[in-house]
Amino acid sequence: MNRHESMLRIAAYSDISVLLLGESGSGKEVAARFIHAHSKRAGGPFIALNCGAIAKGLAESVLEGHRKGAFTGAVEEHLGVVRSAERGTLFLDEIGEMPLEMQCKLLRILQERTVMPLGSSKNVPVDFRLVCATNRNLHQEIAAGRFREDLFFRLNVFPVKIPPLRGREDFEKIAADIWCEIGGEEPLSFGDLALLKKPAWPGNVRQLKNVLQRYALLKCYGTSLAKILDEEFSPAPLKYFDAGSAAPPMTGEPERHAKEMSRYIGSLCERPRHYAASPEWELICSELKRNDGNRSVTAQKLGISRGCLNYQIKKHSAAMSS
Repeated sequence: MNRHESMLRIAAYSDISVLLLGESGSGKEVAARFIHAHSKRAGGPFIALNCGAIAKGLAESVLEGHRKGAFTGAVEEHLGVVRSAERGTLFLDEIGEMPLEMQCKLLRILQERTVMPLGSSKNVPVDFRLVCATNRNLHQEIAAGRFREDLFFRLNVFPVKIPPLRGREDFEKIAADIWCEIGGEEPLSFGDLALLKKPAWPGNVRQLKNVLQRYALLKCYGTSLAKILDEEFSPAPLKYFDAGSAAPPMTGEPERHAKEMSRYIGSLCERPRHYAASPEWELICSELKRNDGNRSVTAQKLGISRGCLNYQIKKHSAAMSS
C-alpha cells in the first residue's frame, strides 16, 4: 500500500479536517471520495464544490443557503452546500481560489459549527466532515494576501500529499482501472503499459484517461497506442488528431467511397451524448436478434463501432431497469 493511501485510510478513521495537496489532475477528488467511503459518514452525502467557480456575491448563499423570499428571485428555500452535507462530507476543491469574503464565512462556520441562511435570524447547527484540496502553495497565497492565515490553520489539520502520476508506484493498476472503466474490451498488454509509463504526464491521471479514451476509440481502426502518445506529447502546436491509416481506402465508385468516408468520420465522432448518430433502438434489437446476439457482426451491419453498440445496450438496459 502506498504511503498516501495509508494516510487516507488513517484520516478516514477520524472526523478531523483533511487538506489534500497535489498537482492538477492528480486525483484529489478521488482521494476525497476514498476518505468519505471509508469513514463512518459513508452513508451520508458527499457534497463537492469547486471554489474557483463561485460567482461574486453568491458566497453566502452557496455556503449557508437562503430562505424563500430572502431576495428577488429566491422563490424557494436553498440549503446551501454546508447543510446539504449534513452527516456526510463536504469537499471544497480548489480551496486556494476561494474568494476572501467566502473564506471569512467559512472560518465562522468552522468555529461555531452553525450556519445562518440569508433571510433568517437564527443559527442552524450543522454536522459535517470537511475535506479540502488545492494545487496552490497556500503559504505563498497567505504572503500575497489572497488567503487567510487563520483559515489555513483551521484546514491544515491533517495534510496529505497526493503524488503526481509520474511518481506513483501503482501506475499500472491506475492505467488498468481506467481502461476497465472506459470499457476496454481486452486488457492492456505489457507493451501498452510499458509505453504508458514512459511520459512524464504533466496532466496526471486526467491526461492519462484522455489518452486511453482516445485509444479505445481508435484501436479498432488500426491506430497504435505509440502513435497516440506521439501526437499527445508532440512539441508541435495543438492540432486535430490524425487517424492516418485508420481511414478506409479510396476504392470503388465515388458515391460508394463518399458513403464509406461519411460512415467512418461519423464513427470517429461518436460520443455518448450524441445519440442522434446511432441507429434507433428497435433497429439495434432486430439486428442483434438476426445475428444471434453477436455484437461484432451487428455493429458491422449497422455501420457503427462495437463500443457504440455496447454503450447503446448499456444505456437502454439501465433505462429499463430504473
